[in-house]
Amino acid sequence: MLQTNLCGINLRNPTILASGILGVTKESIDRIGKNGAGAVTLKSLCHEERLGNKNPTMFGYGNIFLNAVGLPGQGIDNALKDFKTLDDLSVPVIGSIYGYKIEQFGEVAKKMSRLKPAMIEVDISCPHMDYGKPYYADAALTAEITGVVKKNSGNIPVSVKLSPNVYDIKEIAHAAERAGADAITAINTAVGMVIDINVRKPVLANKIGGISGPALKPIAVRCVYEIYEDVKIPIIGTGGVTYGKDAIEMIMAGATAVGIGTGIYYRGINVFKKICDEMLIWMKKNKIRSLEDIRGCAHE
Repeated sequence: MLQTNLCGINLRNPTILASGILGVTKESIDRIGKNGAGAVTLKSLCHEERLGNKNPTMFGYGNIFLNAVGLPGQGIDNALKDFKTLDDLSVPVIGSIYGYKIEQFGEVAKKMSRLKPAMIEVDISCPHMDYGKPYYADAALTAEITGVVKKNSGNIPVSVKLSPNVYDIKEIAHAAERAGADAITAINTAVGMVIDINVRKPVLANKIGGISGPALKPIAVRCVYEIYEDVKIPIIGTGGVTYGKDAIEMIMAGATAVGIGTGIYYRGINVFKKICDEMLIWMKKNKIRSLEDIRGCAHE
């Protein structure tokens, strides 16, 4: 009932570990797979090692989770040595990449393709680019990056991860699709801030950070809904998915698969199995035989 086909990749269920959470070693990937995930996205990698931002980098309270970790990572060259290949694991793996300059996206994509991931996800929200306007906020730059990655990824499907911090996310998604993207990941975190009123300063060392967790879900659902009406390629709906009902909501908005990240902090590493079980209970109760029966139904 939960089997899902994403760009030719057969998933046992639609849940995918979102980038940035735990996907840093083969051991952690296997562990997440054993806990029910349909696929796993690696922590984003660029052309070099990165230490990330100074602490504190994360803050959680109630339905709000805020982070500014600064994209720390081992870099693609070290990943090539550590992983060697990604197609020998029990669960499909999505390689997440980014670059400071547009050409670096191509360099990292070419190296990532050597690891044979099931898909390459392009994070265009990097805060270190050489342009005045962020990549994610510019349709032309999004298209250019998508084209560069497609040129260097061989036959591996490419998904472009979009930011909600834009005026018209449909325009950005359409630009990625026209440039050859095979899928859209929607969304990355929204920009936010929390101030500690006792010390009269922002909680995070970076001052601002990305909002995730349940507070992000209504924004993510809206973005998926809008994108679904404007593109024909699949969407990985990501943002605030914590329970089975959240995943169903994303699919009704038009998502093919569902990314889960902060949900691990709220419900544990077996959140994938819990969500799938809850989805199945709802589907049986409502006599839904396949996710195809409800995908995009909120548009009818």
